[in-house]
Amino acid sequence: MTSRAVPLHGGRVLAAAPARFNMVGVHWRGTGTVRFRTRSAAGRWSAWQTGDADTAPDRSSGENRLRSWHLGNLVWTGASRAIRFRTVGAVTALRAYYVWSPPELVPMRRLALANAPPIIPRLSWGANESIRREPPHYAAAVAFAVVHHTAGTNNYTEAQSAAIVRGIELYHVQGNGWNDIGYNFLVDKYGQIFEGRYGGIDRPVVGAHSLGFNSGSVGISVLGSYDASPISAAAKSALEQLLAWRLDVAHVDPLSTLTWPSGGNPRFPTGIPVSLRAISGHRDTNFTDCPGDALYAELPQIAKETAALGLPKLYAPVATGKLGGLLHFTAHLSSALPWTVAVANPAGATVAQGTGSGASVDWTWDATLAAAARYTWTIAAPGVRSGVGVLGAPAVPLAVRDAAAKPAVIAPGGDTTAVTYRLTAAATVTVKLLDAKNRPVSTLFSEPKTPGVHTFTFAAQSGLPNGAYTLQISAVDASRKSASAVVPLTVDDTVGSFSAAPTVFSAARGGSVAVTFTLMRGPVTVALQVLRGKRLVAAPVTGSYGVGRQSLLWRGTLASGTVAPDGGYTLALSVTDAVTIFTRTAAVRLDSTPPKIAVLSYRALRFRLSEPVTLTLVVGSSRYTRVLKRPGTVRFALGTRPRAYRLIAVDAAGNTTSRRYPRR
Repeated sequence: MTSRAVPLHGGRVLAAAPARFNMVGVHWRGTGTVRFRTRSAAGRWSAWQTGDADTAPDRSSGENRLRSWHLGNLVWTGASRAIRFRTVGAVTALRAYYVWSPPELVPMRRLALANAPPIIPRLSWGANESIRREPPHYAAAVAFAVVHHTAGTNNYTEAQSAAIVRGIELYHVQGNGWNDIGYNFLVDKYGQIFEGRYGGIDRPVVGAHSLGFNSGSVGISVLGSYDASPISAAAKSALEQLLAWRLDVAHVDPLSTLTWPSGGNPRFPTGIPVSLRAISGHRDTNFTDCPGDALYAELPQIAKETAALGLPKLYAPVATGKLGGLLHFTAHLSSALPWTVAVANPAGATVAQGTGSGASVDWTWDATLAAAARYTWTIAAPGVRSGVGVLGAPAVPLAVRDAAAKPAVIAPGGDTTAVTYRLTAAATVTVKLLDAKNRPVSTLFSEPKTPGVHTFTFAAQSGLPNGAYTLQISAVDASRKSASAVVPLTVDDTVGSFSAAPTVFSAARGGSVAVTFTLMRGPVTVALQVLRGKRLVAAPVTGSYGVGRQSLLWRGTLASGTVAPDGGYTLALSVTDAVTIFTRTAAVRLDSTPPKIAVLSYRALRFRLSEPVTLTLVVGSSRYTRVLKRPGTVRFALGTRPRAYRLIAVDAAGNTTSRRYPRR
């Protein structure tokens, strides 16, 4: 992607463009609008196109990093070499983003989930996972779908669809500054369905597709422009199958309506209740022409056909009331069926059950005497996706316990630490990195977690300044109760390229192990210590060292000067600088004992070895070698039995045993 500022010299501008591009997006400031046209490689100018600025993350999401700019959609232009702009009204600044996204022949592996249509995952269409800014955020549930179109030309091939999706991801993240691609799914005119925003296709991932209405919705965009042209039959079928499956996962009736509070946009201020259909068009939520007049007109029929797919279905399963009183369970089915409501305790045993028949589920549990615990309820009927929920207080109060990071000191640009914590109850966990003044640096993730021990890996990014940091682990359960814990962490790049070699050596052969590292600043105090388990057995080096490559030796001796016994040891390099004291460790093994050879059969050339070795049989000028990865027996099968031979066994530390044998 290439970004260029466009000089404004009046209403029309012929701007300098890269040598080639096939997608264009525009950002502008001011109350006016921007239009553009492109010239193809064959020299033909396209019709004027608008740089719509309607797709956006919610204002509360933290993704609005360019709030003073209008962010236009990325438009597929096909291979182009020139561009002209036209501004209408007050436009004070204009920036163009040119993307060249060539088609690639990649195997289009598709996800196979129960009852889901074939979906091309991010791995197959070539998503760049390294550019995602933050982990995904989740809503409580999906309540409705918003249908979009990406705009631009419909003149693209089936092989170019993945290139378009890759370009949109690049533009949304690196151009608009969003966390990831804005749409949850994308559908092309050939009926291909692409996984959009990262986080799980069957989970309520919050997208950046409909300003003020992202949380609680699933955003699906059809590649192309559908102002005058209807979508293709293949796209319509794929869109309906996707909507039927995704809304069924959320137990939403495609023909239902709802009232949803706006998160804030130019059309609907924050908190205003808005009447929507379960399958709405983008223009229902904001001032926009999206998804085009033709596609928008088809949405009622699309909803009808979607509702007829994959029957029977269960809609709107809900439990109301509290433990200690009456709990009311309701839902409705797409057709009359026998149904069952079951309530299970934390051990999984059914404590209450109700049955009935018909299209309406309606059952009440008298939970007056129910013990305080966390219960799971299920509404089931033959052939439908069951509705599942939880109720009651957690068996134990929500808490985040035993939080720790190992190691607690890491270097930026590659080092990682394993962070472990224990959650006493199910909750949504958010982890943030705070600096020494408790100011947020970044959000690592925000995800629902089950009770128990959890571990995640934190990597200090390149450029993160040295100093003290805190990992803040916050948990919020379904009743909005919260708990938190903090993990101290130090980032320090004083030591780099730490290694120890060899990892196995023999003191009997005069061997040693070298601990090698690079000091990025100095002088600092360095101590090399040797531990057997948790016991300090030697401290061969202590001193002050300056900037540069350093190498320290341990020759396999104890503090007393005697040779250390065979076994495993830990080499601990401790460094004291202006920021902290930290330790890097490496495991090594001392082996000064030569391997033992036991002859099982001189004639059959069968031998037993006491440890893993490289074993060589020497017969005259011929050599035959076997590599044993574990202690055991080995046999050499030769055509002629030798009169005499020699065996040479060498272990990983270089200890050697050599034996000569006559024929017997």
